[in-house]
Amino acid sequence: MGFDIPIAEPEIGEEELKLVMEAVKSGWVSSKGKYIKEFEKDFSNYIGTKYGVAVSNGTAALHLALVALGIGPGDEVLIPTLTFASVANAVIYSGAKPVFVDSHPDYWCIDPEDAERKITERTKAIIAVHSYGHSCDMDCILELANRYGLYVVEDCAEAHGAEYKGRKVGSFGDISCFSFYGNKIITTGEGGMCLTNDQKLAEKMKILRDHGMDPKRRYWHEVIGFNYRMTNLQAALGVAQVKKIDYFISKKRKIAKTYNSLFEGIDKVVCPPEMPWAKSVYWLYSILIDYSKTSINNRDKLMERLGQKGIETRPLFYPIHEMPPYRKYSQGRCPVAEKISMRGLSLPSSTKLTDKEIRFIANTIIKSLQASI
Repeated sequence: MGFDIPIAEPEIGEEELKLVMEAVKSGWVSSKGKYIKEFEKDFSNYIGTKYGVAVSNGTAALHLALVALGIGPGDEVLIPTLTFASVANAVIYSGAKPVFVDSHPDYWCIDPEDAERKITERTKAIIAVHSYGHSCDMDCILELANRYGLYVVEDCAEAHGAEYKGRKVGSFGDISCFSFYGNKIITTGEGGMCLTNDQKLAEKMKILRDHGMDPKRRYWHEVIGFNYRMTNLQAALGVAQVKKIDYFISKKRKIAKTYNSLFEGIDKVVCPPEMPWAKSVYWLYSILIDYSKTSINNRDKLMERLGQKGIETRPLFYPIHEMPPYRKYSQGRCPVAEKISMRGLSLPSSTKLTDKEIRFIANTIIKSLQASI
């Protein structure tokens, strides 16, 4: 079904086309070419880390990070249950066990207190997912990791340029992982990147992403690796996109500000959080519906009404522990995450949105909720 107002849409201009055409004309269209190193350097500099390792997608970035840190069979990794399934999948790919942690009710990311309750002698790492553009409480997570000797992997797929206490997310953990899928803050179509300040980890990840091949002895393999390489075409797109990232973020924040003003005083709508210590990039502007104040007790019913008006919406992620492939890893309910998931939906958040479209979306939601009382 086509929508008049899509949930997300990449903003690609002449600069991107120019660099991609240059990559095509150079003949270096696969995993060699100047734009890969340029993109790694530009993006790692932007986030504030020393090394970047470009990969084929965000899931590959997560898997590569875990393998590089030595996570494997018998290990446990703490992850939020309210996130995309790729986080759990990457842990399972590595042979480790995902341990599902509840969400913090104030900012929807992983709850450090619940994480601590679930640490065992087998826990080796915690994946801090900066959800929907808002950062985790990194002081609490780093303190927890230091106390229990855990690795910290940041999943910044939804939070390019978001900040925690004035510092960009992705600059805190042992390794941070980004996705450049088409609906992300910046895009390379598909693609991802691992960032780190550890030179040895960076070198290890570069070998692992290229089949484990010895960089000084072609076709010689000391380890089993993966084909997780980014292409020069994708990187060319990324080089142009990263130059626009601050513009994209300013647009995202302006869109959120407009939505917030339109929903002000509407007690049936809970706007997305932004803690005093955070700067959110509002990857997707996501709201919660307060069912206690409206007779619409089904989020999907509201989404259906919006769809009839040509407005695309998405549910929030289902808690991973509730889905069939992951139930065997579950340690019981995560009530905060379950409640947020059931009540939440993401609204159109493209940087191409006009004020007129935002007002139409907000007014449609408000009228639908008022009509149901």
